[in-house]
Amino acid sequence: MNLFSLLLIPIILSTFVFSEAFSQTGSGDSPFERKFGDVKYLDSYFGTIDEKIEVNPGDDNVPFTVVFANVGTQDITGIRGQLALPLGFSAASGTSSVITADAETNSLAGQNFHLTFFVNVGEHVKIGQFHATVKVDYSRLRESGERNAFFEFQSKVTGDSIINMRALEPFLTSLTKNHVVIEISNDGTAPVSAVDIELTNTQSEIASTAQSITNIENVVILNTNWDVGQINAGDKKYLEADIYVPKNLKGDTLRAPMTITYYNAQGDKTQIFRIVDFFIKGLIDVTIYDVDVIDLSGQKTIIGEIINEGNEDAVFGFVTIEPLGESNIKKKTQFIDEIEIDSPVPFNVPIEFEGEPKFGEHEIRVTLRYKDDTREEHFLSHDTTIFLPPPEKNNDNPDALQLIIIPIIAAIAIFFYFKRKRKHQSEIKAS
Repeated sequence: MNLFSLLLIPIILSTFVFSEAFSQTGSGDSPFERKFGDVKYLDSYFGTIDEKIEVNPGDDNVPFTVVFANVGTQDITGIRGQLALPLGFSAASGTSSVITADAETNSLAGQNFHLTFFVNVGEHVKIGQFHATVKVDYSRLRESGERNAFFEFQSKVTGDSIINMRALEPFLTSLTKNHVVIEISNDGTAPVSAVDIELTNTQSEIASTAQSITNIENVVILNTNWDVGQINAGDKKYLEADIYVPKNLKGDTLRAPMTITYYNAQGDKTQIFRIVDFFIKGLIDVTIYDVDVIDLSGQKTIIGEIINEGNEDAVFGFVTIEPLGESNIKKKTQFIDEIEIDSPVPFNVPIEFEGEPKFGEHEIRVTLRYKDDTREEHFLSHDTTIFLPPPEKNNDNPDALQLIIIPIIAAIAIFFYFKRKRKHQSEIKAS
């Protein structure tokens, strides 16, 4: 054998190897082999072919879909798949089972098809990317034998976004402008982005119901749309609005329907609905006025009146008088019970002193304590100055009478004494 023949042998062998590779019935045992095949991997995600879903560690029986394309020139049939996932994942049918799926349909040439596997995601699986391998078995129509293809790919455990809303202060007051703060929180494990919130009136959207589930159309709201942006897992954002409630909604529950639009961890645009509830309280608008001092049954008494100009009665009312500055008036409280609307309620508190009475000006504080219809306690204070005059001198005072009567009696006694003495002397001279 000459030298030329020895050099020709490797070339012939290499040509044979390449021709064998292209004539195999599959695309190779490894995804790194660049061989022609009928099937191409496109995408993978948790969910079905119609809808992606967010997944948390610990979720069981979760659909996992792998999408392929039939890039060959012939239709394929008998499509089945086996999925290999890292430690922590298992088949929904059992930990020792192979994770399998059946396409149940043929795939036309040039069309896409998918395999949906059902898996358990272990509690210790971390949120994020994971490595997976899938084997696809199939047959060409009008051709005997089975072909297969292997694909390695990256997919993701997304975590789950859970959106909740609530009012930080769930009570509104009628007849006033209420500044409200609404909290929107992501209580899940996956972030959401491009969050947009709109206040809507569901009465026009749910025409089939006999009664509206909301009365939001009966109030005035200055803000109805909020661009929130991204809310990370476990984070919160806040919305602010001003709401005016008319008096006829007193005692009702105001239901504020919210439409929330955002992109979830799968990158899909999502729209959900939440309702924020408020309870509408009546308005208690009380004023303390005409505080003065009078003499009542011989006792100096602090008097005054309370007017309620709202649309709700106050209950369990108490009036407390306490000294300010150098005043030594004793602190005292009087129970006045209900404070009805548009009806003045008087109070009168007798004055007592700590120590000796002091007259003249006294600085005092009048405090009204009451409860509203939710039994929440409120306080209203009114600082003022009262004047206590000194007691008037009384001419009928027994001490003063004694000072006058005693000298008179003494003078009369002295007069009769001297008169009797002169009479006695006259009798002696006569005898």
